Amino acid sequence: MFTKRQIWALLVPLMIEQVLTSFMGTADTMMVSNAGSAAISAVALVDSVNILVIYIFAAMATGGTILCSQYIGSGQQEKANHIGEQLVVTVVLLASVLMIFCVIFRSPLLRLIFGQVEADVMVSAEIYFLITAISYPFIALYNAGAALFRASGNSKLPMQVSTVSNILNIIGNAIMIFGFQKGVAGAALATLLSRIFSAVVILYFLRKPNQVIVVRDYFRIRLDTDAVLRILKVGIPNGVENGMFQFGKVAIQSTVSTMGTVAIAAQAMAASLEALASNAAMGIGLGMMTIVGQCIGAGKKEEARRYIIQLTWYAEISLIICCVIMACTVRTVTVLAGMEPAAADLTCELIYIISLVKALLWVFSFVPAYGMRGAGDVRFSMILTMSTMWSCRVVVVVILARCFGFGPIAVWIGMFIDWGVRGVLFTWRFLGGKWMEKRVSL
Repeated sequence: MFTKRQIWALLVPLMIEQVLTSFMGTADTMMVSNAGSAAISAVALVDSVNILVIYIFAAMATGGTILCSQYIGSGQQEKANHIGEQLVVTVVLLASVLMIFCVIFRSPLLRLIFGQVEADVMVSAEIYFLITAISYPFIALYNAGAALFRASGNSKLPMQVSTVSNILNIIGNAIMIFGFQKGVAGAALATLLSRIFSAVVILYFLRKPNQVIVVRDYFRIRLDTDAVLRILKVGIPNGVENGMFQFGKVAIQSTVSTMGTVAIAAQAMAASLEALASNAAMGIGLGMMTIVGQCIGAGKKEEARRYIIQLTWYAEISLIICCVIMACTVRTVTVLAGMEPAAADLTCELIYIISLVKALLWVFSFVPAYGMRGAGDVRFSMILTMSTMWSCRVVVVVILARCFGFGPIAVWIGMFIDWGVRGVLFTWRFLGGKWMEKRVSL
């Protein structure tokens, strides 16, 4: 169904977008770190909650991507447009409710999750959480709009919008943090403004005619219960999977928060760099959902299987390259970030270990699952991810850190075990072929 040129036209912008977004996130962390360890610790703690929220919105957008891809593959254009409309209105309503809740209860939430952190870190965390929570509806709208463009095979526009948005965020950080000396408040304001920009622009372009999916007259869209339930049928398992996965990370972060400021800062930088190394491969996974979804919609199951195998190996090659780069540049990054010597040394130690293990295990525990989700096989992925997250990752971290006194390396030991188990079980699922029976569009 796809020529090599079409595949790369879809994948390359996704890979660039994911890498640039994570790179900008790392640059963001480096800029905030110049405001001191308390500032970077506060941002790291709050972002572990924010990423949980963003992943939930991304999962809802994934539900729309899968449905629209399968409708496009089967030639049902009007249904794809209708799902697009319902996705936009659904995510903005959910995001608005969540925003209000987090703004009102931000202090109790942070103290419940991170109650043992130092007082100056908690004050900064409350400020950062208040401002970034206001951005939830905007990041939800951007995710929905970007998902609809990707479902139709246009990944270039979301990449362009995301790139400009991230550049604006970095410029805003420079002005707010270094110019006006606003610290975490300045970083949060820059994030809010960049997310407003990305939401407005993506919705503007989604209205344009002569494209595969068109959504217009936003204020006239009315909820269609049946269409919303179709989105939720796919989106909720993805949301639960992503949400519980990230919630597990929050639980782990709560354990890290007891290790002291140096450990928190090192773990924050290591996690940021590790995420950066993953993002090219994740971009391939996102493209795989569109490709497999359209193949399944057209009834071409064997082509879907072949594309999953082919793109998984593309992802592995990209990951190895990124891990080598990460290991070679980590010392320079810590210097540019102005990290304290103890935190910088610990960051480098973590990254050298992560680079080796990640290159061996990560791809097979994540990338084939994107393709199987594109076919509609979302429940198995949800159950497996939740099970391994809590049984392998969280339990191991808590035992190693709290019972045996391990530092941040406990986080990564648990993660490595999780990757290995997931990789084996996802491979078993793929080879069994049941995922090809899960078409969700009708």
